[in-house]
Formats: sequence, structure tokens, C-alpha cells
Amino acid sequence: MKRIFSHSVVALAAGLCLRLFFVLKYPANSGDTVLYEQIAANWLQHHVYAMNVHEQVTPVDMRMPGYPAFLALIYALTRRTGEAARLWVMLAQVAVDLLTCLLVAGLAALLALIANERARLFRVFIAALWLAALCPFTANYTAVPLTEVFAAFFTTAALLALCLLVRRAQNRGWRLVARHWILGNDYRYLAAWSALLVGLCTLFRPEAPLLLLAAWVVLGAILVRQREGLRWVKTIALMAALCALPLMPWTIRNALTLHEFQPLAPKNSNLPGELVSYGLMSWEKTWLFRFRDVYLVPWRVNEEVINVDEIPARAFDTPAEKERVAMILEQYNNDLTLTPEEDAAFAQLARERTARRPLRTYLWLPAARALTVWFTPRIELLPFSGTVFPLARSWEDDPIDQSVTAGLFLLNVGYIALALWGAARLWRRPPAAPGAIALLATFIALRTAFLTTLETPEPRYVLVCYPALLALAAQVFSDSAPTD
Repeated sequence: MKRIFSHSVVALAAGLCLRLFFVLKYPANSGDTVLYEQIAANWLQHHVYAMNVHEQVTPVDMRMPGYPAFLALIYALTRRTGEAARLWVMLAQVAVDLLTCLLVAGLAALLALIANERARLFRVFIAALWLAALCPFTANYTAVPLTEVFAAFFTTAALLALCLLVRRAQNRGWRLVARHWILGNDYRYLAAWSALLVGLCTLFRPEAPLLLLAAWVVLGAILVRQREGLRWVKTIALMAALCALPLMPWTIRNALTLHEFQPLAPKNSNLPGELVSYGLMSWEKTWLFRFRDVYLVPWRVNEEVINVDEIPARAFDTPAEKERVAMILEQYNNDLTLTPEEDAAFAQLARERTARRPLRTYLWLPAARALTVWFTPRIELLPFSGTVFPLARSWEDDPIDQSVTAGLFLLNVGYIALALWGAARLWRRPPAAPGAIALLATFIALRTAFLTTLETPEPRYVLVCYPALLALAAQVFSDSAPTD
């Protein structure tokens, strides 16, 4: 039995079965799914990167072009579009996600090799492969047409190159002859490949350059200490230029078609001339931290009635404040359109609440958002409530729902605990391992901090960090004895 589970093919087969289960049993979609499909269909049929606005094909820059390009390719191969092509899209995502599992295993083996050149790498490789293949949180996103699968793939590939780059920076030279060929690659090539991979990832997720920023911080700490500040500056310039290279066609297209300099998708995904509700978003940031609350206000704006009695009590410091919100919403509910005046009223409320309790807005709520996006059952795509607490009441309402939700919650906590344990084991193996650990930790911290600034804290946005988490978790199964 042990020999069976030591085969990578068996792990990949198990991962394939899990992903097919989600694809066939729980296929899903979201508002973004329809938008991506519409852009891809227009791109393929009308040769315009556009969406339908008032039944007119209108050029947009609301989403990065990577995922619509993938959809358009599937549509061209299958001669189907939209919902009719979703099964083929999901099956292609299954293949990409299994490749990501292999990259996660490779990253885990590389971390073990950096820490100890005599480590039994296959043991770590196979442990990471099983952890990644059977992770339901990443697997179930193969069953929805969204960018997470590709973002995870390119992020993991870039992390492999960046970990090697950090390892090379610790050796003070542009080239190193090492015992292992994989540790002897040229520094500049590693910088170039990692930057290109991050650039490709940016075509799917506009915040992907945060990974480069994390690498620059860690490389700076290493190279400046070695009194090689100029080398650090040259590395940043090289990586920034090569990361921008895949974005040039998109940037040129936006300049020619939309007459704007926009190398990334706009932060608020607004159409030209559309009101960006900065005031409402500022007010939401003074109380909203749970994902389920986005269904009560932000995702209803300009589409549905917003009921003040459904908004959590923490959104109001006084009864008078609740009455002010009720008056604004009463005006909004008349025509279901947020006006500039109503948005300005929310902005005033946000300023007053922030002045009254600044730590709530700038510290406690961002911390709560960070905890929420990390410690969640991650059942957004599954037909379960996601309610863990209170345990007794949830069990009484629906024991099956509570069992699945609590089980996934504990599994998520288990992955995080394993990753922390694995990181602690690596950290005790100086001098090379702390650099790689610092890279992964800085990336996770920067991305988490960025997510706390968003008005809709969706847990799926941290799934891009899961390859790093799983690679660290696999270190628990490495050789136990630290090396000098």
C-alpha cells in the first residue's frame, strides 16, 4: 500500500477524480463568469475586446485579457460559446490545475533542497503532490470559469524561479558552480524568467506584480547587506522591464482604442462614464469585513433594493446614524440608482465614523478582513451555508450542512497549521533556507494586506497563496535532522 501511494501517477489520478467530482457535481458560475464569456465571444466573433452595453458591442478594459483569450481559444476549438462551452473550459482548467500540483511539488522539493542538499527530495515531492492534489479549496475552482486556476499556475511557476533567485543572491555572484545543477543557474536568467512569468500572471490578475514586490524586498535585504545595492537596482530594473513586456500589447490597445494609458484593468471595474461609488465604499470599509455581508449592500447597488434592517448593527454607532442611512437608502430604493448626492452622503458618514474611531477603520477592520479571508470554510461555490458558529444552533438547523462546513473550516485551519510547522522546520536550517521562507512569507503578507483594502473581501483571492502554503506544509514530511 505504501508503494502505491508513493507513485506520483496515483496522486495525480486522485487529484483528477476530485476535480472531476467538482466539475460534474458542483459546476458553478459568477457574475464575473458571464462578463468573461461575453468579452471572449465578442473578441472571437467581432474581433473586438468588448462587452454588450445596451445591446451595443462596446470596447472595455474592465478585465485583463488573459482569461478571455483562454476562453476564446476554447470557443474556437470546440465551436461553442458561453454556457455551452463551460464543460470544455472546466476540463481544460482541470489539466492546468494538475500541472500546478506538479509545480507545487517541485517548489516543495526545491525548498527542501535549499535547506539540505542531502535531503530525500522525493519524499517531500510526493507529500506536496498529495497535499495539492487533494486540496478541495483549489480543486473546486476548476469547476467555475474564473481566473484562479491560471493565477495559481503562473504564481507557482514564478515562485520556483524566485526561490532559486533568492538562493543565488545569497551566494554573492552572478554565476555559481553548485553540486546540484538546479542551484547553478545564472542569476540574470532567473530574474528574467521570474519577471516574465509574473507578467503573464498579470494578464490574468492585475495584482500579480505584488509577487515581484515581495521578491524585491527580500533581495534588497540580502544584497544591500552584502553592499551590492547597485546590483539590487539593476535587478529591479531588469525585472520591471520584463514583467511589463507581456503587458505591452494590452497597453497599446487601450491607448489606441480607449485613448488612455491603462496597463492594468481599472481598480473599480467601471464602464466609461459610470459613477464610481467611492463614498459608499468608504462607508462600507468602516464596518464590512465578512464576505456574506457583500450580498447585503455592495453587490445590490444599482440592481436591487437595499434594506437598512438587514445591514449588521456594527454599521451604525447610534440610532441617529442608522436613521440617516435609512433616509439615503429610501431615496436610492425609489429608482435603484445610486446618485452622486447619495454617494456623497455616504462619504460624509464614512468620514465621521473614521474620525470617531480611526483604529476601527485603519487597524481592527483590516485585521478582521485578513482573518476572514484566511480562516473560512471556503464553500462559496458549494451549496452549503458556510456558517460554523454557533455550533449548537447550526447543528440543530442542518447537521449535514454543519458537518461539511465545520469539516472544511478545520481542514483549512489544518493546512495553515502544517504550513507554519513546515516553515518553522525550514527556518532552523540556516543559512540558505530563511531567504526562501522570507520570500514566501513576504508574498503572503503583502497580498493579504492588499486584500484588506478591497471593499469586497472575497476568500478566493488568497487561493493564489495556497501553492506557497502547500509547499511549506510538505516540509513537515522532510528529513527531521537539521544540517549545519
